[in-house]
Parts: sequence; C-alpha cells; structure tokens
Amino acid sequence: MALVLQLLPLLLSRAQGDSGALLTGHPGDRVNLSCLGISRPIRWAWAPSFPACNRLSKGRRPILWASSNRTPTVSPHQPFAGRLRALDPSIRRLELLLSSGDSGIFICRGHLQNESQTVLHVLGDSAECKASVPKAGSMYPQILILMLGVGLMLGLGALGVILGMIWYIRRRSPLPLLPPRPTFALSPPCSSTLESRAPETSKGGAQDSR
Repeated sequence: MALVLQLLPLLLSRAQGDSGALLTGHPGDRVNLSCLGISRPIRWAWAPSFPACNRLSKGRRPILWASSNRTPTVSPHQPFAGRLRALDPSIRRLELLLSSGDSGIFICRGHLQNESQTVLHVLGDSAECKASVPKAGSMYPQILILMLGVGLMLGLGALGVILGMIWYIRRRSPLPLLPPRPTFALSPPCSSTLESRAPETSKGGAQDSR
C-alpha cells in the first residue's frame, strides 16, 4: 500500500498518453523504455528500488548519454552492461534485458532539464532481496567457527613456542657427567691356591714323622 501511495503522483503525472509509466516483467524478458514528452533527450539515469540487493547506495546513477557522433555512450559502471542498448541515435527509446535487481525508476532528462520517468518492477526482486539478507541467527555458526579457528591457531603457536624453548634449554645446558664405574679385585684361581697349600701339608707331615 505504501508503494502504491509513493507511485501515485508519478502515475498521475504520466497519465497523459504515457503508457510506459509502469512496466512489469520477469528476469529474462525484454522491455522498451520510452522517453515521451521530451523534445531532445540528453541522458538516462536509474534509481534502484532495492539498492541493498545490489549492494548499491540510494539515489540516481547515470546509465547512458547522448553523443555528438550519434553513438550513445553507456556508463561502464552501471549494472546493465551488455543488457541495455539504444534503439535510435536520439536515445528516445531503450531496450533492456531484465535481470534480478533491475527494479527502479528510469529517468530520461532533456536539454531543458525536463524529465520523463518510467517505473520498472521485476517480479521477485523484493522476495529475493529479503531471502538474500542473512538473518542474525545464521551468523552465529560462522562466528563460532571463526573463533574456534583462531583459538586453534593460537594454541598451535603457543605449543610451538614452548617446544622451541625446551629444545633451546636442552641444547645450551652441559651434558651430565657419568659416575666412574666401580673396579673389583680379581681373586686367584682355585687351582693355584691348592698348589700353594700342598707343599705346606707335605712339610707338616714330614715334621710329624720325625
């Protein structure tokens, strides 16, 4: 209802024979934009109805100019590149291949600063715009994933620093000295002990016999 009230003055001002004051179409359709009631058009401008859908600012933006060599000049920064063309050198009529987001007011301005406006509504523009705007709840998983990624990177960085410090400390500290191994005295073999005792036994026996 608010949109109808906004367009009512425009429709009343163009009711005098301007059948192109309001156009409706689907993406992929071709529509003709007429500049009626203007003796010598000099340029066209476009004011989008849903600028947020196209990431644009509000207000008018030029899309096409008349040229002295009778070849219209198309703005390289307008979103209709490759889809908008002039049907005559006087730029009185344009042909536009519709796409999503084209809804808006097309303004034809003459050399006397008088204007002719045509309202274009592409079906599905407002619904697609609302669907493309992310909801607040849908942003929470993305923020959570981002925070987890940052935390993981910080944790890995801290672990690398700690491991590097441990390696540096171990490299700079001297190696501990090993204690000397204990040495044990070797006992004579049993055979030599027996041999040394044998003569003593024989001597003792000789003394007893005496």
